[in-house]
Amino acid sequence: MAAILVIEDDLTFSRILEGFLAKHGYSVETSHRGKDGLKAFAARTFDMVLLDYRLPDSNGLDILYEIKKASQHTPVVIMTGFSDIRTAVKAIKDGAHEYITKPVNPEELLMIVKQALKKEKKLAVASTGSVATDTNDFVEGKSQASRQLHEYIRLVAPTDMSVIIEGESGTGKENVARTIHRKSQRAKQPFVAVDCGALSKELAASELFGHVKGAFTSAVMDKTGQFEAAHGGTLFLDEVGNLSYEVQVKLLRAIQERIVTPVGSNREIRVDVRIITATNDDLTESVRNSHFREDLYHRLNEFKMKVPALRERNADLDEFLDFFRGAANQELGRNVTGFDDEVLRIFHLYDWPGNLRELKNVVKRAVLLTTGNIVDVAALPVEMMSAIKNPSTSPGAQAAPVYDLKVLQEVQEREMIVKTLQEARYNKSKAARILNIDRKTLYLKMEKYGIE
Repeated sequence: MAAILVIEDDLTFSRILEGFLAKHGYSVETSHRGKDGLKAFAARTFDMVLLDYRLPDSNGLDILYEIKKASQHTPVVIMTGFSDIRTAVKAIKDGAHEYITKPVNPEELLMIVKQALKKEKKLAVASTGSVATDTNDFVEGKSQASRQLHEYIRLVAPTDMSVIIEGESGTGKENVARTIHRKSQRAKQPFVAVDCGALSKELAASELFGHVKGAFTSAVMDKTGQFEAAHGGTLFLDEVGNLSYEVQVKLLRAIQERIVTPVGSNREIRVDVRIITATNDDLTESVRNSHFREDLYHRLNEFKMKVPALRERNADLDEFLDFFRGAANQELGRNVTGFDDEVLRIFHLYDWPGNLRELKNVVKRAVLLTTGNIVDVAALPVEMMSAIKNPSTSPGAQAAPVYDLKVLQEVQEREMIVKTLQEARYNKSKAARILNIDRKTLYLKMEKYGIE
């Protein structure tokens, strides 16, 4: 039975989460303050954490940092209001597995929990020295920015040059790295990805170079480092700018001399790896501020490319939508065939601060909530409308439609009630508890929306 820690200050909502997750076979412990949550996390082993961003004694990013420092492989899902979407994107950069917006849809939550636990199992295997399986889930796109990106990939992939991939969080930098590896002469050798943003200063050297038993308090057995695991293949260092100065020194030596020394050992291990790094920071600025070693930067920067943000690839949006819709259909067992014109218009107006990751999540959520074959506005997060920037209309251009947020909220509320009633097998008392309303309110809403 997987153990889940819920850190949420809303007592009613935390009880609902606890009951819902327990019903689906999970062991749940709740804390209502950030510090209490950290104490609970330290006291026992949890398979994942559901973490509210806004807590009375701290914010979710601080708690996320402490959890990742203690256990980098434990998936953490941030729960946040839609207005905090950019903060949620930052949380992903800082090591969160995923974020989910409130009000939380039960089916969406269950889907994310299952995905997080599945990822946790893969990471547990990877930490013993195995290598993550390569996947080919990359959409090239047809925009000018996409064509330029793939021309760079085509040129640099057959070489052994070190590559820096720049781009905002969620743009698909790891997929670019995997594509370079797949098109290289090292394609049949390991591709090992390391999230440097999730590594604490204390554990980074051990993760990269390995350690021997007894090197530090928790080193109860020898550990193979990721350099050694990637021997013959490609080592991808995501968010490389987060590495401490001390680890940067060791990384430079490993790249220059092709030798690593496990923590606590004098044994030198020869390694042959190609280094690909990624960052959403400006490493040149970090060099100027003495936060990143200049000599290491030049070692890594034999070739640099930038992955464009989704808002710069509007011509690719329909292709991405079809790809993510197909993937969601396969994963969720649905048969959604497309999006109505209003939904497509909204997607093209929205600026997607979370880029492809956010688009994938929105599409998957929409497929989950769609009962027919076509996604309509009711399946979208209502708050998306308030973030849309209406473009100026040129002569002859069709004006963007005006959306009534109240109507859209009611449409989504009706959909939520119907879904919950179906899940509760039309037990209205149970449905009311899940929705956190009383039976009288549920009956009134059912009458209002014409729900039988």
